[in-house]
Amino acid sequence: MSTQELRVGMVGYAFMGAAHSQAWRTVNRVFDLPLRASMVAVAGRHTAKVAAAGARLGWAESVTDWRELIARDDIDLIDVCTPGDSHCEIAIAALRAGKHVLCEKPLANSVEEARFMAEAASRARIHGVRAMVGFNYRRVPAVAFLRQLVADGRLGEIRHVRAVYLQDWITDPQFPLVWRLQRDKAGSGALGDIGAHIVDLTQYVTGEQITGVSGLTETFVRERPLPAEASGLSASTGNGVRPATGPVTVDDAAVFVARLSGGGLASYEATRFATGRKNALRVEVNGSLGSAVFDLERLNELEFYDATVRGPQQGFSRILVTEADHPYMSAWWPAGHIIGYEHSFTHQMRDLIEAIATGTDPAPSFDDALQVQLVLDAVERSAAAGSGWTPIAVPTIQALA
Repeated sequence: MSTQELRVGMVGYAFMGAAHSQAWRTVNRVFDLPLRASMVAVAGRHTAKVAAAGARLGWAESVTDWRELIARDDIDLIDVCTPGDSHCEIAIAALRAGKHVLCEKPLANSVEEARFMAEAASRARIHGVRAMVGFNYRRVPAVAFLRQLVADGRLGEIRHVRAVYLQDWITDPQFPLVWRLQRDKAGSGALGDIGAHIVDLTQYVTGEQITGVSGLTETFVRERPLPAEASGLSASTGNGVRPATGPVTVDDAAVFVARLSGGGLASYEATRFATGRKNALRVEVNGSLGSAVFDLERLNELEFYDATVRGPQQGFSRILVTEADHPYMSAWWPAGHIIGYEHSFTHQMRDLIEAIATGTDPAPSFDDALQVQLVLDAVERSAAAGSGWTPIAVPTIQALA
C-alpha cells in the first residue's frame, strides 16, 4: 500500500455505491487523516452504465469485472456495495489477495456464508489486512453520543430496548419484483435489509448482545410484476395482456422480542408496509437511572431523561448533538448547524482509514456482523416454528495462519 494513499476499488454503483462514493470524495476534505483516499476504479456489469456512473460519482476508471479490481496492484481496498448474494465471493477473494475490505450490510445471505467471511477476515487480520461492515447508523453523532451515555452509566442498568425501522416503499401491489424481494439475491426481506440495522444499533449502544428471540414474519404481497427488463414478453389473459409476475420469496415485515445479555428485554419491528413511513428508525433505551431516545428523522437530536433529577425539573430534555465535543462534530460546522444522513458514511470512511493507518481493527468487524446474522437467522427459525423461543449461540471463528 502507498504510504500516503488508500487506493480504493468499489464494486456496485447504485444507491449504496453513490452513498459510499460521496463519502470517499468528502472524507479527506473534512478530516485530517494519515492516508488520502484515492478513488481508483468502480466495477459494474454493464459497460455504458458503469462508465456513466463512474464519471458522475468521481471514479477515475470503470471496469465490468470486479475480479480486475482484486488483481490490480494499484488498489488497496475493495468496497463491496452489491446485493447480498455476491458479498461472500467478492469479500473473501479480496481478503485472500491482501486487500482491505469494506462490505455493506447485512454481511451475507446466510449464517454459513457469514461464517466463511468472518473466518477469512480473521486469517487476513494476522497479515495486517482489515475488514469492516457498513452499519453506517453507528456513525450518526447522536447515536455515538447515546452509546457514550450508556457506557458512562448515565442510564444505569439497561432494562428495556425498543427499536423500530418502518418503511412503505412496497405497499403498492404493482411495485415490481426487484432484487430486494428475491431470497436468492437478498437473503431475506425487511428483516435483513432494515432489521439488521436496528439489531446492530441496539447492541452497539447498549454494549450487550441478543441471546434469544421469538419472532413472526409475514409476506403481505406474494406475487409481483416482473421488472420490464426482466419480464420480456407479457402474459396473455382472457381480459387482455398483463405483465408477467413472479413470487416474492422474502418477508415484507418482521417483529420479534428478545433477551439481552444483561438480562433486559427488547422488542423489534422491521417493515416495508408501514404506510406513510419513509425511513423511520427509532430506538429507545430505558435504564434504572434514565432513558434515551434516538429518532432518525431528527438525527441531530437525542431525547434524554435523567431519573436522578428530582422535583419540577424532571422530564425528557432535548439534546442538540452539534457541539464540537460531541462525536465527529468538531470537523463540521459551528454548534447548531445540523448535518445529515450522508455524513454517517463520511464518518464511516474516517474510522476505517484511521484503523488501517494505525494497524487496529475497525468496528463493526465481520465477527460483529456474523453475530447479527445469527440473530436474523434465529428470528426466521422462530417464525417458521410458530414463534418458539430460539436461543442464539455464541459464534466461534476459526482463524488459520
